[in-house]
Amino acid sequence: MTKVVSEVAGTVWKLETQVGDAVAEGQQLLIIESMKMEIPVEAPHAGTVAEIRVNEGDPVEEEMVLVVLD
Repeated sequence: MTKVVSEVAGTVWKLETQVGDAVAEGQQLLIIESMKMEIPVEAPHAGTVAEIRVNEGDPVEEEMVLVVLD
């Protein structure tokens, strides 16, 4: 399992995947809004989305686990 973490503090603007989705390396998982910028969070490798730990509108902090990939 791989934990995908936030690189910035901000707010979850949009979820791009759901639990159970197969994703490719570099595929966008979600978008964080920070300082009026949209920052994509991408899959570090191919896998399956096992868990999404945030919802749209949730605040996030740096190094917070957002998604778990199998």
